[in-house]
Amino acid sequence: MVRNDILVPSIANVKEIINETSDIKTYKLFSNAEKAQKFKPGQFVMVYLKGFGEVPISLSDLVYEEDGGSLITLTIRGTGTVTKYMLSTVNIGDKIGIRGPYGNNWPIEEALGKDILIAGGGIGFAPLRPVLRFVSNNRQKFGRLVVIYGARSPNDIIYKYEIEEYKKIPGIELFLTIDKPAEDWKWNVGFVPDMLDKVKLDGDFKYFVCGPEIMMKITAKKLVNKGANPRDIFVSLERRMRCGVGICGTCQLGHYYVCKDGPVFSFDQVSQYMEVEGI
Repeated sequence: MVRNDILVPSIANVKEIINETSDIKTYKLFSNAEKAQKFKPGQFVMVYLKGFGEVPISLSDLVYEEDGGSLITLTIRGTGTVTKYMLSTVNIGDKIGIRGPYGNNWPIEEALGKDILIAGGGIGFAPLRPVLRFVSNNRQKFGRLVVIYGARSPNDIIYKYEIEEYKKIPGIELFLTIDKPAEDWKWNVGFVPDMLDKVKLDGDFKYFVCGPEIMMKITAKKLVNKGANPRDIFVSLERRMRCGVGICGTCQLGHYYVCKDGPVFSFDQVSQYMEVEGI
């Protein structure tokens, strides 16, 4: 039996909007209905816009306590009716509905004392940003830190304003890459899996991967070919999610419900499903 109150949105105020790219914005929301301790990196919330519906959005930063409530950060790309309406219409000071958090989280606690590799493609870097933030804030508790982030072009890179901050993280091995050469681009050219050839993967790693599903599959397979244990590779999957609590069944993947058992899975759990197109 599912309690009705977990399906009812609470009100969040839009405090800040950052234009990331031509079709991606980051929203900072204040909610006095939720406690920051409830939110964990990798989880998602359902964003509700009256008259348009709901859409699942992953947290794109750590959730902080503020003025007795929580400051929640969401990075959103306009791909469907709800998200396109939000990007074109919602302004600072507006109120929107959110419910959650839902799903499981990146296993950061399990990774304490380990080497960390973060690999993000496109807007898939957004759900990984809280992991990077946590590792940076607790740098002494982790070993090596390898960060790979790929986008189609320099104009498609999100969080450009944080790159200098990333470069200052002690011991970070940072690989930014774009698909094709571009003028004034001084970083790498190639796809995310290509960057693995530049990394010495001889440590005790936990791998966190998010992006287009084909990119995650190729990256995970390449990591396995380089000796990684599939149980140490974690991916965040997207499926059509409506309820967020495993009752509607629209996000079923084999015997898993992505909204409830995920969205974070080990590659060992889902590799067979990622091989089948359309699942």
